[in-house]
Amino acid sequence: KVLFEGPEPGTIVQYFKDDATAFNNQKKGVISGKGVLNNRISEYLMTRLTEIGIPTHFIRALNMREQLVRQVEIIPIEVVVRNVAAGSMSKRLGIPEGTPLPRAIIEYYYKNDELGDPMVSEEHITAFGWASTQDIDDMIHLTLRVNDYLLGLFLGVGLKLVDFKLEFGRLWDEEEMRIVLADEISPDNCRLWDVKSNMKLDKDRFRQDLGGVQEAYQEVARRLG
Repeated sequence: KVLFEGPEPGTIVQYFKDDATAFNNQKKGVISGKGVLNNRISEYLMTRLTEIGIPTHFIRALNMREQLVRQVEIIPIEVVVRNVAAGSMSKRLGIPEGTPLPRAIIEYYYKNDELGDPMVSEEHITAFGWASTQDIDDMIHLTLRVNDYLLGLFLGVGLKLVDFKLEFGRLWDEEEMRIVLADEISPDNCRLWDVKSNMKLDKDRFRQDLGGVQEAYQEVARRLG
């Protein structure tokens, strides 16, 4: 994505590119039309989440590739929610991919490409001042609500929400600060499998050279309507 200054004070334009990266930018490619699909999918999901009272940075879509969002102070932590073992969790802990987890597991990663986004604990986050205990509580509360809602929404269209990554920011209103959902929610940062076949319909198709990336993203957009 590329960020531009927005038309009104306190806003930013988020432009969705067709570039695809994996393994912290070690693998790169271009997937025609991906930006348009991610913009549509993220707009749809952010709108649904706003409707159930989740505070987000999203204001509105501007065109096929751009959306207007509120300017927030991004917390340098990626919050990952896992419902089914896959990806780095399977590798790290030797849990076979596809194993359902007894409950949603939350992990934190420090946003730093040079370091490869290392996994960190709540102790690290508070000790280094990346976020306060209250910030973390707010992020966990919002993350679990988002997970509950998206699990049901995706299941309703035949998709299994395996895991996903969220980012949060601080939004300042006068003197008041609140934590809001930022970035995007799309097949770029969600693992989505077809419920019946377990076919992967997300960025793993790019990571693992499975092909059909654009078709997979199109299928997710089609199912969400």
